[in-house]
Amino acid sequence: MGDILAVIVLEEAKSKVAGGAPIFIVWDREEQEKLALLLSRILKAMAHDLENGVFILTRH
Repeated sequence: MGDILAVIVLEEAKSKVAGGAPIFIVWDREEQEKLALLLSRILKAMAHDLENGVFILTRH
């Protein structure tokens, strides 16, 4: 099973997530996608868009 390394969530969707992994709150979709890309490279992880204002970074 994979591990969730980080969660990147839009400001308006922050009520959809809770602890367990670092949570990054961003203001817009462009910032969210950029941060997901950068963190996925740094952490050697995969970024998954849940299409509800939430990205998760996982290592499989």
